[in-house]
Amino acid sequence: MAKHELEDIFNPRSIAVVGASEKRGMSGRQFFEGLIEYGYQGDVYPVNPNHSEILGRKAYADITDIPGTVDYVISSIPAPYVLDLVECCSQKGVKAIHFFTARFSETGRPEAAQLERELLKTTRQKGIRIIGPNCMGMYHPSKGISFSDALPKESGSAGLISQSGQIAEELSRYAALRGVYFNKAVSYGNALDFNECDFLDYFAQDPDISIILMYIEGIKDGDKFFKKLQRAARVKPVVIMKGGRGKSGSRAVASHTASMAGSLEIIEGLIRQAGAVSTSSLEELIDIAACFYHLPPITGFRVGVGGGGGGASVLSADQCEEAGLDVIPLPDEIKNKLREKGSSIWDWIGNPVDMSIRDRADFMPGHVLELMAVDPHFDLLIAIIDKPILAVLPDKAMGADNYDHWSWKTLCEMRTLLLKQGIPFFPTIKRAAVAAYKAAEYCALKDRK
Repeated sequence: MAKHELEDIFNPRSIAVVGASEKRGMSGRQFFEGLIEYGYQGDVYPVNPNHSEILGRKAYADITDIPGTVDYVISSIPAPYVLDLVECCSQKGVKAIHFFTARFSETGRPEAAQLERELLKTTRQKGIRIIGPNCMGMYHPSKGISFSDALPKESGSAGLISQSGQIAEELSRYAALRGVYFNKAVSYGNALDFNECDFLDYFAQDPDISIILMYIEGIKDGDKFFKKLQRAARVKPVVIMKGGRGKSGSRAVASHTASMAGSLEIIEGLIRQAGAVSTSSLEELIDIAACFYHLPPITGFRVGVGGGGGGASVLSADQCEEAGLDVIPLPDEIKNKLREKGSSIWDWIGNPVDMSIRDRADFMPGHVLELMAVDPHFDLLIAIIDKPILAVLPDKAMGADNYDHWSWKTLCEMRTLLLKQGIPFFPTIKRAAVAAYKAAEYCALKDRK
């Protein structure tokens, strides 16, 4: 297979930050400091004509003053200066520019849109590729590339394609709390050059990425996107959230990344038809990612549930069925095993397992889940055992004064243990059930193709 054109861009040997700064709160400092803090192994060059040194590193007045080669440039300068920057980058042999620089077509101003068109025309003439403009760019932790000091340094096997930089940062941080880490991520903003199709194509063939998450606000080419998405979904799960779902959201999309939001129904239909997974919130996106990231394929919809006690078990059954899962009756084989073990409630216990029911001191309802784990009638469990399994840990907010309380410590310890075992956890049965259903649905559709 030929090397994808984005491979070299995601693995630059040297990076220059144009507009680097020592001033805290400035984007030029954020990008430059991030490369140093995350241990980027290539050469890093700060460029700013007003400084001779930035954060202890020699600064350069211009790209052309840098003695070594420069593969990749991060632009953190105002929009009126970008064409001059492209000319200097061309002289230096730069392969790609990430334009954090904004105030182009997303402003709705004709002169800004014209500058964006000139930028694309000029970079194409010079043979330089663009990420952005108006975006946060690349996150590649194993290479020491990060656009924020708030992102995990640990690399994983997920890929993230996000039109929004803020969403890319939030997903990277909050997914890590669920044990989902990114191998590569990109915020691509206005998608003037590289767009969602290019990144999807690259991540689909990347052996280091096992699942692709996407946040999109608009699509440049619907037919092309459908073909790329269909091809990607055949080889690995692709989970997508569409931004701009309502009228006000659609208006916000236009001013955010200059995208045409498009019909929500059409885009979600396109996603399902391509065999990918559509989500309606960032929480759901992370929930489903946790299923795919931690679990083997869920091969069916029959679920065994440890649903708490009394009314909680009733609600657990309702929520699983409403999500599309099949809460099957407890099979006779399990009941017979319970009777053979001497259980006095063998004919009473069902699915969901009512955890408030007690039998002998040496036999608890939790043992039923162990039997479910090895029984072929069940495809997954929402509890704690050993099929594709989803744990539910209530996630109620606590005040800062309560962090030392034993219940909070126990909850944190349980999360740590579950992550070590590769078991995804969810704050509610409902969210676990919805995520499990969508993961199972993806596997079922993939098997039929």
